[in-house]
Amino acid sequence: MYLLIDGKLVSKNEASISPFDHGYMYGLGAFETVRVYNGHPFLWENHMNRLQQALVELNIKYEVDSSAAWMETKRLMRRNKWKNAYIRFNISAGIGEIGLQTEPYQKPTIIIYGKPLPEQGPFIEKELMVLQTRRNTPEGRIRLKSHHYLNSILGKRELKRPAEQEGLFLTEDGFASEGTVSNVFWVKDGKLFTPSIGTGILNGITRQFIMAAAAKLDMEAVEGFYTPQDLLRADEIFLTNSIQEMVPVKRFEGKDFPGAGGKVLHSLLFLYHSCSKELWSIDELA
Repeated sequence: MYLLIDGKLVSKNEASISPFDHGYMYGLGAFETVRVYNGHPFLWENHMNRLQQALVELNIKYEVDSSAAWMETKRLMRRNKWKNAYIRFNISAGIGEIGLQTEPYQKPTIIIYGKPLPEQGPFIEKELMVLQTRRNTPEGRIRLKSHHYLNSILGKRELKRPAEQEGLFLTEDGFASEGTVSNVFWVKDGKLFTPSIGTGILNGITRQFIMAAAAKLDMEAVEGFYTPQDLLRADEIFLTNSIQEMVPVKRFEGKDFPGAGGKVLHSLLFLYHSCSKELWSIDELA
């Protein structure tokens, strides 16, 4: 497998970073994971826009050119002979002196890598469970898709069967927030519900797409502060993630749910798959 590091193609075994990169030393870095369907990067513009916003928060001076970024990614995919892939586009602060830096980072490290995926993976149902570990609050103004993943790792360690389960974080106040690597949605009486950004969650790109898709299907989507009891009263529950797409929940806290049989899930998933090889931005859905 080959990676791109600052524009240079290198093999997996040759890849390295400096121990003085502040992305490694202090966690100053952000990334996006994008799923490519038959050569098309679904919602690429949204991912690159969010990455740019993260760089501003991290004080990393780099302008993300989405077209140039995709050209580089295509170069990587051609070298690896991928058509369907998981792509991680990673930008870290770059090399600095030992100690905390307050000045802007001017020379970030840019790494692009990934792995092949099937064009459409198996439709896997999961069990959702409330985690004992609470969701930490964002370290800055908003939650970034950054190098800080300890909270998610601690949550995932609670899962006895990680391939079959997802954990639901609660806030310190006991409100449902998000999964270890997913956003959560549920359906009640034909309405779609999801936790508010105010709970400190990552505003996932797939989350944003589902909200827009619901509007296109004339379905009311409501964001708010909810408890696990609200989910237990739901008709359907599902999870979203840019790589896993939409994951049906078959069981939550001992109660069975329709899982893959959910009608709203299928309506949204049909629209998702009909767009996955075409859309560059959620705005095109309107």
